[in-house]
Amino acid sequence: MNSIADLEKMVAEIPAVDAGVEALAQARLDNLTKPRGSLGKLEWLAARTCAIKKDLKARVGRKTILTFAGDHGVVAEGVSAFPQEVTPQMVLNFLAGGAGVNVLAKHVGAEVRVVDVGVASEVNGAGLIVKNVRRGTDNMAQGPAMSVADALAAIRVGMEVAGDAIKDGAEIIGTGDMGIGNTTPSAALYAALLPAKVGEVTGRGTGIDDAALANKIAVIEKALAVNCGRLGSPVEALAAVGGLEIAAICGAIIEAARNRTPVVVDGFISTAAALVAIRLNEKIKDYCFFSHMSAEHGHRIFFAAMGLEPLLHLGLRLGEGTGAALSMNLVEAGLKIMNEMATFGEAGVSEAE
Repeated sequence: MNSIADLEKMVAEIPAVDAGVEALAQARLDNLTKPRGSLGKLEWLAARTCAIKKDLKARVGRKTILTFAGDHGVVAEGVSAFPQEVTPQMVLNFLAGGAGVNVLAKHVGAEVRVVDVGVASEVNGAGLIVKNVRRGTDNMAQGPAMSVADALAAIRVGMEVAGDAIKDGAEIIGTGDMGIGNTTPSAALYAALLPAKVGEVTGRGTGIDDAALANKIAVIEKALAVNCGRLGSPVEALAAVGGLEIAAICGAIIEAARNRTPVVVDGFISTAAALVAIRLNEKIKDYCFFSHMSAEHGHRIFFAAMGLEPLLHLGLRLGEGTGAALSMNLVEAGLKIMNEMATFGEAGVSEAE
């Protein structure tokens, strides 16, 4: 996969989820000892997972969260409340097990794999997967964040890491991110690919004040103007105004779909990556479970535009894969309902007339 054309051809071959298996799964769910539809989205999660895996006995007991880290040249424009050195510091925190994603992953029995795909400084630590494409992106307000070749390389990293996790037994993948300033390129991608007005999809990120938010909006508008000739395709837009960890998450989502593995998309940043993948092939949307509605208000614009609903509304905005960790348990719960709950006939319970 050395060109946009190669990637587009590969992604175009991803099939739709199996509607026949989904219907059979729903038929069993409808015959369980409960009123039809009374377990709401848990039933949909179970039926859709079976459709993804083409398996009425689908399981997601082996869970893996992939947290990709990368830095962003646009932080030079004052778009973040935190300095760039926090990115490598948090990578080390992930490796030590001290971050939010570590706690929640442990809570749901998930493994966390941490990947350096574009951290600006060298990071070393036991367990770190080093796949650094380049030391952070360039300032997208001054030109393209990276070359198309770099974006494709980062997508390949995501595909490779997800593929390795699946080969190692992962039955469901969760996405996560770390990168100071990365709500800025994410908002730019929403604006370019939904499309949407910059002011509608740009939020406070790490907690910036009103003046910094106004500056952030202006920076994104400038970046889109500067790169207006580079937004012709999803991958070109990703290269022009995206990020290395966003590209890698996009690749992980693509690889999960290619392997009929459900992927739980985390928050605002991971959803921007999913948007790129979906624009390459709309069928990818059906392989994704969107874990939660971020406190970043641009996330609501995405869900409204795509006709989707997140699983949780908890006001989360941490990233890392925290929302994905929580939502993995819901997918597993839905499958356990379908596989372990008795039917009316098995339990000797009278059905509704």
